[in-house]
Amino acid sequence: MPREHRILVTGASGFVGSWLLREFQSWRLKHGLPLSVLTAGQSDVSGWKTEITDRKQVVSLIRDCRPTAIVHLAAIAAPGDARKLPQRAWDVNFQGTMNLAYAAMEFAPEARFIFAGSSEAYGASFLDAAGEPIKEDVALKPMGVYGATKAAADVLVGQLAYDGLKAIRFRPFNHTGPGQAVDYVVPAFARQLAEIVTDKTPPRISVGNLSAFRDFLDVRDVVRAYADAALGDGACDAFGKVFNLSSGRSVQIQSILNMLIELSGADVEIEVDPKRLRGPEIAIATGDNKAAFDAFGWKPEIDLRQTLSDVLQDWKIRIAC
Repeated sequence: MPREHRILVTGASGFVGSWLLREFQSWRLKHGLPLSVLTAGQSDVSGWKTEITDRKQVVSLIRDCRPTAIVHLAAIAAPGDARKLPQRAWDVNFQGTMNLAYAAMEFAPEARFIFAGSSEAYGASFLDAAGEPIKEDVALKPMGVYGATKAAADVLVGQLAYDGLKAIRFRPFNHTGPGQAVDYVVPAFARQLAEIVTDKTPPRISVGNLSAFRDFLDVRDVVRAYADAALGDGACDAFGKVFNLSSGRSVQIQSILNMLIELSGADVEIEVDPKRLRGPEIAIATGDNKAAFDAFGWKPEIDLRQTLSDVLQDWKIRIAC
């Protein structure tokens, strides 16, 4: 009789969480094996309503649902939100992770703990890399509130692995896809272009810094790695380790915009909005993904152009509705 998987997903109602739930549903249909997906969030209606910063609530959550794996996505994920609300970002991103990890060790000690970190934790190490793909063993030198909170939580989870937490840490690079909020660059461009091609606004698009180079992934590739870590037989060898999720190449933001404009068929005027400029930025950020491939056989499968097309189409549908 196959062992039933009971996967707890925090932050399941968010952008990445919603795609992860779809990935688990696909896995269930493909394999035909017992799989229960449990969700927890501040306003969750289908699972446990849990404030992750409340230690007692988190303890009750883990004690009651006894997961075989936990995928921890809950976070103040937009860097802009973290800058505006630093205390809340530290409470959720660091203290919330601490609450969950310690509760898992006490009440679900055999559960895999999949931590969704961030490439933002590398920060100034990208400057030292001079454009070369970063490996997991470089120093964490976060340059912003969000990166600092994720770096601290990353270090905490890594330390607890020595105490017995069955932790697998990921550091995903920029990822996008249909459903992402306009706090991020790709949906910010796509929404404006969708409004232009549907005659909702004049043919003018507002942008920030277009010169930076970033490593972009499709969210569907990212959640595939999380699901593999939670369910895969070979993941035991990954306990205590950390893995970049990246394409291994950088793309200039200007190129992202150009591709979206081409896909939209629009003739637009581009204007720089000072409010969209974030101050000093890292020129080039990209990651080495060899460790994830060696451990899970993971590599990106969805072409960037396809991702951008899907995001643009999603915004056209949303605006039409």
